[in-house]
Amino acid sequence: MIQLQGAGKRFGHKLLFEDCDWLITPKERTGLVGANGTGKSTLLKILCGLETLDYGEVTFAKGISQGYLPQDGLSLTGRTVFAECMSVFQDLREMEQELEMLHHKLAELDPDGAEYAAASDRLHHIDSEFRNRDGYAIEAQVGTVLNGLGFQKEDWCRRTEEFSGGWQMRLALAKLLLEKPNLLLLDEPTNHLDLEARNWLESYLEGYPNACILISHDRYFLDVTVDRIVEIWNKKVNFYSGNYESYLRQKGERKAQLEAAYRNQRERIEQLEAFINRFRYQATKAKQVQSRIKELDKIERIEIPPEEQTIHFSFPQPKPSGRIVAEFKDVAKSYGQKHVFSGATFIIERGDRIALVGVNGAGKSTLIKLLAGTEPLSSGSYTLGHNATPDYFAQDQYKELDVEARLIDDLSSAAKSSTQTQLRTLLGCFLFSDDDAFKRIGVLSGGERNRYALARMLLAPSNFLLLDEPTNHLDMRAKDVLLESLSKYTGTVVFVSHDRYFIDNLATRIFEIEDGHVHVFPGNYEDYLWRKQGGPAAVAQPTVASPQSRDSNGAGAGKRVNPMKLQKLRDRMAAVEKQVAALESEIAGHEAALADFKSVEETVRLNDLVTARRGELESRVAEWEQLSADLEASV
Repeated sequence: MIQLQGAGKRFGHKLLFEDCDWLITPKERTGLVGANGTGKSTLLKILCGLETLDYGEVTFAKGISQGYLPQDGLSLTGRTVFAECMSVFQDLREMEQELEMLHHKLAELDPDGAEYAAASDRLHHIDSEFRNRDGYAIEAQVGTVLNGLGFQKEDWCRRTEEFSGGWQMRLALAKLLLEKPNLLLLDEPTNHLDLEARNWLESYLEGYPNACILISHDRYFLDVTVDRIVEIWNKKVNFYSGNYESYLRQKGERKAQLEAAYRNQRERIEQLEAFINRFRYQATKAKQVQSRIKELDKIERIEIPPEEQTIHFSFPQPKPSGRIVAEFKDVAKSYGQKHVFSGATFIIERGDRIALVGVNGAGKSTLIKLLAGTEPLSSGSYTLGHNATPDYFAQDQYKELDVEARLIDDLSSAAKSSTQTQLRTLLGCFLFSDDDAFKRIGVLSGGERNRYALARMLLAPSNFLLLDEPTNHLDMRAKDVLLESLSKYTGTVVFVSHDRYFIDNLATRIFEIEDGHVHVFPGNYEDYLWRKQGGPAAVAQPTVASPQSRDSNGAGAGKRVNPMKLQKLRDRMAAVEKQVAALESEIAGHEAALADFKSVEETVRLNDLVTARRGELESRVAEWEQLSADLEASV
């Protein structure tokens, strides 16, 4: 469909990439990856004709249609949400009007006349094309896509200009998916999606009939939607077969091979140079010296690209809180007539890493605000545990920053014991490099300011972090730094994130907010889905399956469980065994304390704890039994 030959592109004086040869096929399923600033978005714009090459050629097949979704900046006005989506089918709607006109015309014409025959032929031709293009199902298609991307039915009749930027981008994505261009070009399509919409998009793209190239910082999303990775690295465009996980493995193998070839070549070069230098002035060796000089000149030198620095940053650990960090009893929250949730009863313990999930508007941010104390309860009680100190990171945290301060000065004032080198390293972790450290906060974009606000908070964290979408505006490397830091963090975390990989690797419990209630699930997001989907069948699925390995209805019957999944089962079993032992010990301690009466209030509290822990113990034992059965069936 599209062919790049010797393609190269510059941004000012900076060379982004060169010598790119890429033939894009009709069934392309490609993830475009690379560090920030390497030219990923620029390459997408070249493929859709919005940018030109500085070197080489790009050839487009005749009649090809491209649909491009930028990261942000689109705004739609003048129509309702449903009408905006229906506008995609303008040609089909014109065909429908012509069909209606032809039916009326045929009813008035003489069936034996030539005009009737011509109109009948036209009707048959139009009707066949209309049916082949699913013209009678366009309204159903619009409804399916709008539902999948999180638009409630009552939103369909609202004007598009009433929606925020993030919802505008969802609407633009909906139109592209309905258009079904030959080549779908998506630049970070999950940025404005919650987990439910992201999961729906993942399933939709599996069945997408045409080519798709996408940029994403969500590695799980890449793993399940693409079968090829194109990486821009060191000013070259490199190709890898398989999904993102496969790319990481292949890249490591390629790097090892390149380093081995480099070492072998260096040894040969050193041997040749040593011989030449030793015998250069001996007439009897002149022929051999000349032969080696020629060999040396012909060697095409292997270059080892600069090492991509793996950044590690150890955030200081907070003072410990009491074992119980927070407790909700029968909490409800409403805004006027709008009911968010009620009957929320749970305990958060020291060391918990709790992910809040639910559709947009379910109340995730509201629950975090209640825990932070920035919103009052409508009813019920909230008890903050002994020595627990909440620290709240909001989606608009940047509004709390001093816009006149320079980044490096502001960080220094927040952590006087840190050196300039440490602070510059921290800024580098969160994508602020070189002279960025001396920028004033006021010149940063909203996303950049929020990214900086997150780094500033983690420089001196409290023991109870409440993070509302901390992974927004971070690339994969920054997410990895954040994930590693929070994994080592000894305090308690409650967070909202739409990054599946981040949740799976951080969460120890899931709080689902659905239909006005808060449901508590043990484990990470994969464990949560397993329980929601019925258990055994979900566990038997591979961790990652490429679109080619899935059958048409998405069922997992007869699939081989991959080694990573087996190891994950074993790791989870070991973790559950520890949890069972800890729960049994805790229950025994509470029961012993109950034997020593102190007060009615203390007895009630201990009874509640014992009941809650027995429920958790029963759940953990059932999980262990299921994991054991699944592991036995898989090996």
